[in-house]
Amino acid sequence: MTEHEALKATAREFVRREVGPHLDAWEDAGEVPRELHVQAAKQGLLGVSFPESVGGEGGDLLMSVALQEGFFEAGASSGLMAALFTGGIALPHLVADFASGHAGSADRVDRFVRPTLAGELIGSLAVTEPGGGSDVANLRTTARRDGNHYVVNGTKTFITSGVRADFVTTAVRTGGEGHGGISLLVIEKGTPGFTVDRALTKMGWHCSDTAELGFADTRVPVGNLVGQENAGFYQIAEQFVVERIGLAVHGYGIAARSLELTAAYCRERETFGRALIANQVVRHALVEMRRQVEVARAYTHEVARRHVAGEDVIAEACLAKRTATDCATYVCDQAVQLHGGAGYLRGTEVERHYRDARILPIGGGASDVLTDLAAKLLGYTS
Repeated sequence: MTEHEALKATAREFVRREVGPHLDAWEDAGEVPRELHVQAAKQGLLGVSFPESVGGEGGDLLMSVALQEGFFEAGASSGLMAALFTGGIALPHLVADFASGHAGSADRVDRFVRPTLAGELIGSLAVTEPGGGSDVANLRTTARRDGNHYVVNGTKTFITSGVRADFVTTAVRTGGEGHGGISLLVIEKGTPGFTVDRALTKMGWHCSDTAELGFADTRVPVGNLVGQENAGFYQIAEQFVVERIGLAVHGYGIAARSLELTAAYCRERETFGRALIANQVVRHALVEMRRQVEVARAYTHEVARRHVAGEDVIAEACLAKRTATDCATYVCDQAVQLHGGAGYLRGTEVERHYRDARILPIGGGASDVLTDLAAKLLGYTS
């Protein structure tokens, strides 16, 4: 058994033992319990792709892909993954800053990164603003320098794990207009002026808490600045490749699981005196679902491999996310269709994957935005 196969087996067993019996209840509750983070950390799952120097397991992106695949194979939902592994978007900027040797970065690793990878803290990333969406360069939340503090004012929305978060890695405007005036600040829960204004109720990702956050004259120590002032846009952009590959894994992961469940159902379900799968139209539907899953998985694996090898795959990550999220949209829809009325019932696993699939072409860069970015990067411009 290879290292990747062993990790997938561990992930599957973790889901069967710690997640499966409780996932429906967590969906109803609208959040994942903090204890699950602790249990995942004890199994060495939270820090799989983080360096040992910051409390991780020392693996790479390919190990993270294997981990996620194991979770999805055992029935984990996309929302569960977003909630449990929110550190995957909250921490990389702090880790990269530490690797660069910037002043104060070691302290930030000790205060935020290590405890999060140990399951003791929950972090989130706050970039999106009302009316802002994918337009990161035009965010409006301001951070004005006042002595040894920044004074933050503004609003963030659609923030994954924002309700439960102990700290939020927050994109703020410290300089002028455009991408050159953005910085990253770590803002801690309980800081005066920092509020969770409301928990957002969503179509899917029910067990992943999502929040709208407010900042009103919130004073944040200068020591919580991640990296250099006004360099935040580039820090965010550097991590987009990994985030988009991760969402691609979500896409083909829930699609593959939905296909497996649907094929089994079609063998068991009888209509007009024979198994549903005896109908040619059903078999052809399953084959098309399989084709899309295999293409999305193979391409995402290749892009992930090239990224680990140090290649520039910004455009390819956009294509991988588009391919895999389109796959999820199609396959999960077909899964519900082939399940018939049973697929439309709340609590059926394919129904949950159907709802969760809809966010994937939106989050981490909307499909149309990423397609246009890929066109520019690939030279398809006038």
